[in-house]
Amino acid sequence: MPPSASGVSRTALTALGAVGAVGAAAAIWGIGIERYLFTVRFHEVPVLPAGSAPLRVLHLSDAHMAPWQRRKQRWIAALAELQPDLVVNTGDNLGHAEGLRGLRAAFDPLRGIPGVFVHGSNDHTAPSPRNPLKYFMGPSSVKHTAEPLDADALDGYLSDELGWLDLNNAVGSLDAGGRRIDAFGVSDAHRDWDRLEVLPDLVEGLRHDREADLTIGVTHAPYRRVLDEFTDLGAEAIFGGHTHGGQVRVPGFGALVANCDIPLRQARGLSTWTRGGRTVPLNVSAGLGHSIYAPVRFACRPEVSLLTFTARA
Repeated sequence: MPPSASGVSRTALTALGAVGAVGAAAAIWGIGIERYLFTVRFHEVPVLPAGSAPLRVLHLSDAHMAPWQRRKQRWIAALAELQPDLVVNTGDNLGHAEGLRGLRAAFDPLRGIPGVFVHGSNDHTAPSPRNPLKYFMGPSSVKHTAEPLDADALDGYLSDELGWLDLNNAVGSLDAGGRRIDAFGVSDAHRDWDRLEVLPDLVEGLRHDREADLTIGVTHAPYRRVLDEFTDLGAEAIFGGHTHGGQVRVPGFGALVANCDIPLRQARGLSTWTRGGRTVPLNVSAGLGHSIYAPVRFACRPEVSLLTFTARA
């Protein structure tokens, strides 16, 4: 006997109710809980010369700081207890016109620890309301009407007060944990602010001084062209951010988008990048924050990485 119309309707309503309940639970988790579950990812990477003592590197990215985000500020401030030898900051520090006030509360305990930084676009322009579903349709486009942020004030804080090295289309050397670190980097490749063509001569100039114990490449957006060039230039470890790890991930599958052209399987975490016969460690941070207009994380906790660089076998 065929089912009655009322029976079909009840089944359909039950199914819709179940789907709605799952969706509501996911939204409550992603908006109200997971985006506050800050996590440290620990990795050990053998890249130093034989016989070297370990070097602890704290990788921060995508804080997208707003002044009222005190829970995040307190958690970042406590990272000083990890006693890193070096801090690598891969940009998108600001998430609001007054974001620097929140960054001071978060980063001040790291003062005196050697560090390097590059810019993301949100170090120059504030986020703006947009349809969050567009994020899943490919890399985001430039919004020319975005509110400008005080990037000079940010740089003054990071460089002059914290003592970190500005690597926006630049190179430099610093001492960390008793080792010489050579570093080079680019500004936000997602906005085509990278100037890869200037790096080879600058890197060559560094090497005329003295040999480094470690050479690193630093970018906000880990586009393939940047990773290829960094590998060609001799980076022994590469750091990136920007992807938010997908921000919303599917359990068992991973990121749906990376907001750049890196393979989705490398949108978060420690992996390797191979180019021209060289393979180097690549750490892409899923970051600490999100746009204030898209306050959600799902299956992708906000994070920093603590990488312990050890001697090669």
